[in-house]
Amino acid sequence: MDLALSKFGNRMSHLSGVRAIMKDIIETLRSGQGKDFINLSAGNPVILPEVEQLWRDCTDQLLSSPEYGEVICRYGSSQGYQPFIDVIVEDFNSRYGLNLSDRNILITPGSQSIYFFAANAFGGYTEDGTLKKIVLPLSPDYTGYGSVSLFPEAVVAYQPKLETFPETHRFKYHPDFDRFAVDETVGAIIFSRPCNPTGNVLTQDEVKKIAAMAANYNIPVFVDSAYAPPFPALNFTDMEPIFGGNIVHCISLSKAGLPGERLGVAIGDEEIIQVLQAFQTNICIHSSRYGQAIAARAIGSGMLADIAVEVIRPYYQNKFTILEATLDRSMPSYLPWYLHRGEGAIFAWIWFEDLPISDWEFYQELKQVGVICVPGSSFFPGLSGDWPHKQQCIRMSLTASDEEIEAGMQRLAEVTERVYQGVMASV
Repeated sequence: MDLALSKFGNRMSHLSGVRAIMKDIIETLRSGQGKDFINLSAGNPVILPEVEQLWRDCTDQLLSSPEYGEVICRYGSSQGYQPFIDVIVEDFNSRYGLNLSDRNILITPGSQSIYFFAANAFGGYTEDGTLKKIVLPLSPDYTGYGSVSLFPEAVVAYQPKLETFPETHRFKYHPDFDRFAVDETVGAIIFSRPCNPTGNVLTQDEVKKIAAMAANYNIPVFVDSAYAPPFPALNFTDMEPIFGGNIVHCISLSKAGLPGERLGVAIGDEEIIQVLQAFQTNICIHSSRYGQAIAARAIGSGMLADIAVEVIRPYYQNKFTILEATLDRSMPSYLPWYLHRGEGAIFAWIWFEDLPISDWEFYQELKQVGVICVPGSSFFPGLSGDWPHKQQCIRMSLTASDEEIEAGMQRLAEVTERVYQGVMASV
């Protein structure tokens, strides 16, 4: 059937970034012809027994409660399920010394929807034809930001500074405030903290400086806290969420064990929340009330925050420790490889300076030895210009077994040495 799509329809009906690469990964796994692959591409969280049991217990409580029919069998407020909103307000006020009311909260179908609402409410073309940009202070960052706006030209990112530690083969990204600019052409700012894919955590001072620059023009700053404390608390370095003013703190319960329920929370200024709520009302009415009802129990009891710190964080932090220890032991020290400092999230990000081949070709080489990663060039949304670094990185998932991660890093080391030596031999 020859469908006549609109301009927006054509844009939104095509896969981009990692979603396009996942098609190749799925086909590779299906056509493996008995070959055992070590799949280090997945972003799906591991089903941890303690986490699954928590959600089973909360479901049992909901099933046996008189509110079950009200939750499942009726529509609700576009803002969210009131008992869940009340629990968020109480928890964050108590935990962080805030003064939130229910008017500062919006519950959405996953945090990705928050950025779609924000990008198209505050970014794109105004009534007079002016383009309002959606700005990423640094890229690489979450690949999904590249497709949140209906106007791709609205998404703009800045090249970061690289702090390198050659003696330990580590590095870290920082916003480059000599490049990063905010003015009246900006509609909103978005970044993740901790960051998918790199594990980077912007410092308190960096976040406050970005927010202050944006406040001069009344620009909202959306901090994607899908890996941040208090839940899932996938920060491996000390960090505190920042609230107030023009900052919208956005959390997700996906990495806390509820990815199937698509549950996001936006916490921010009442006027910003009202705009996002109206946008949501027109698109999907409201998020799943079942997910909100069981989450209210998990958060209200204190169990989710405890499990995040005692189970979820140690599990992934241990995976990163295994990965970096194996790399340090296996990778030739004379090669220019750099592992991004493991500050949080469920991925490892590796940069190969002056990589002789592209990241996509390197991904293909790794497939030949049974290791699947994600080429890094998918994670530079909004960043224009020719920067070789974009084709020199890969992302590795921490969701595999200890043995798979160790074997995968050993094979990575072998491929890396072969790729660099191939160029040296031809010189």
